[in-house]
Amino acid sequence: MKEPQGSAEFIAEQKRRLAENPECATSSYNLGVTLMQQGKLDEAVDAFREAIQNSARMFEAWVNLGYIFFKKGDLDQVVYANQKAVEVEPRYARGYANLGFAYLQLGRTDEAIEALEKALELNPDIVQAWNNLANAYLQKGDFDKAVETNLNLLKLAPTFGLGHNNLAVAYFHRGEHGKAIEHADKAKDLGFDVHPDFLKELEPYRQS
Repeated sequence: MKEPQGSAEFIAEQKRRLAENPECATSSYNLGVTLMQQGKLDEAVDAFREAIQNSARMFEAWVNLGYIFFKKGDLDQVVYANQKAVEVEPRYARGYANLGFAYLQLGRTDEAIEALEKALELNPDIVQAWNNLANAYLQKGDFDKAVETNLNLLKLAPTFGLGHNNLAVAYFHRGEHGKAIEHADKAKDLGFDVHPDFLKELEPYRQS
């Protein structure tokens, strides 16, 4: 949303509108966005909750609440906010992607996989969702699916260094050391900082 005025004037305008019409969800939402951009996260939370109270269909407010809770490090609330977002708008792919990321951080791997697969079913172009899905399969120890998912990711983003790194790890666990070396080196060439311990593990296979 592009503000037509400076932030202070814009906030004052939204508050004036809310004084005239306290149940205006759009004004509450706009106020929340501006407060969030200013880093006034607690005030933004109040504004977004007010917007939701006045308009049950305003899934964008739930999305922004999820972002704020992520900034605060409250992953359980990130999950809750994005669950509500996709309840309101079931075809919102990034809501499922955000949900999957939060589940992954919480170690709830199967739920992460389910949410991320749904995100990619709705929008197969979300690079970070492919990356998180590949990480979820690595976390689960399903190295075949990790390889398959990383290959799909790299079709979409061939210069994504982290994707090459994670593909190298998956290949290493499958015993395909030549491919692991190839993709670890590619990750380095692309500027990704491959973990030195992993490079040490690869070293004997470079000489064989």
